[in-house]
Parts: sequence; C-alpha cells; structure tokens
Amino acid sequence: MTLTYGIGIALILAIVAYVAVVMNLGASVFWHEALIVGAVTGLIVGDVKLGLTIGATLTLMSLGMWTYGGATIPDFMTGAILGTAFGALPGVGLEGGLAIAVPAALLMTQLDILGRATTTLFIHGADKAVAEGNVRAVTWWHLLGQLPWGLTRFVPVFLAVWLGAGPVQAAINGMPENLMRAIKVTGSVLPALGFALLLTMMPLKKYWPFALIGFILFAYLKVPMIGIALAAVAIGVIYLGLKEVRANG
Repeated sequence: MTLTYGIGIALILAIVAYVAVVMNLGASVFWHEALIVGAVTGLIVGDVKLGLTIGATLTLMSLGMWTYGGATIPDFMTGAILGTAFGALPGVGLEGGLAIAVPAALLMTQLDILGRATTTLFIHGADKAVAEGNVRAVTWWHLLGQLPWGLTRFVPVFLAVWLGAGPVQAAINGMPENLMRAIKVTGSVLPALGFALLLTMMPLKKYWPFALIGFILFAYLKVPMIGIALAAVAIGVIYLGLKEVRANG
C-alpha cells in the first residue's frame, strides 16, 4: 500500500498553497478558503468529494474567525490541502484526513508568525528605497514581500506530501497526549465559537424571527443546509419587496 505521492503532485499542491495564501493578501480572499482549496486538491488527487467534505468541515470551524488586528488563527487552508491529499490515499479516508487536517491547521500558526515576522525585512528595505527616492526598488521590495508568506506554506506542504502520510502521522502521534487532547477540544469548540461570533455581528434582536425559522427548519424538520439557504433567500426577497411596497405606499 503506497502512502505517498510523487514529486510532481507534491510540487503542484505546494504551488496551490503558495498561490492561495498570496492571493489572500489581495482582493481574491476566497482562494484562501478551505472549501476552495479542498476542492482544488481533491481534483488534483482524484477525489473531489473528499476535498469538498474536508474543506467544508474546516470552513465550518473557521466561521467568524479572521486575522483581526494581525492576530494569528489556525491555517485551515493548509489543513484542507494536507487532509485531502492524505485522505485520498488508500486506507486513510475521511476520518484519517481530518485527523491530519485539524492538527496541521493549528500547528501552522507557528509558521504564520514566522512569515509575518520575516516580512519586516522587506518593509525596511522598501523604507530605505523610499528615502533614497528609488521607485523601482520600492516596487521590487513590495513584490518580493510575498516570498515569506508563500514559502511558509509551500515548503511544509511540499515536504509533507512528498514524504507521505507516514512521517506526518508519526509526527502527530509523537505529540504529547495533553496537546492532542487540547487540539481535539479546540477543534470541537471552533464551530460553535464561529457561529457565536457571527451572531454577535448580526442584528439578531431585530430579526430574531428569521433565526427562529431557520432553527425550526433544521432542528425539527431536518431540512438540509442548502434548503434552508434557499428558503432564506426567498424570505429575504419577500421581506424586501414588502418593505419597498410599504415605503412607496
């Protein structure tokens, strides 16, 4: 049973990780989402359904989480790539993929901090170029500033996928039991925390009937999330239409 990929797949997935995190610095934020990179990884390794499942699970964990004020959060993007890649290997599957994806996402916070700290070298270089009035150098310092971000994802993804699931799983298994227990607890709490943060941002006191309708559809009528989303769109259109009629009437 082969629990590794060739250097070609490892290189492609590393490039996907590099591009995704760099694109996150600009306007195309959605490329960094675990659901997107999970699907792309699934397409590359031949199991799109697995990629969507792992990506959706990690996206659910990340709801409401963002790098506010420069804070470092779990790198669910890298977790989705590694979880999907290893989950697609023979004998690993969805549960094994998630067992790798969640710890990997949490452990990547350390490399995220390294990437953020290293960019200061390029910032100081750009500051010096500005003081000298060298516009061309400022441009190059700005463009090269993406390297720390991209390489902090490119290198670990390439090495992990190239070395295979065995060494990665062995590294995870070698973690202290208390740390693994904390990771599992954190992974369970993150979805609830994400929803709680979203609810605090929403005008729930004003529109609580809509939240109640969604809860009833899910908890009592067992309507799938896609069905609830479509119902929400229909209710929203009707609400806005009635509001416009009332304003014009």
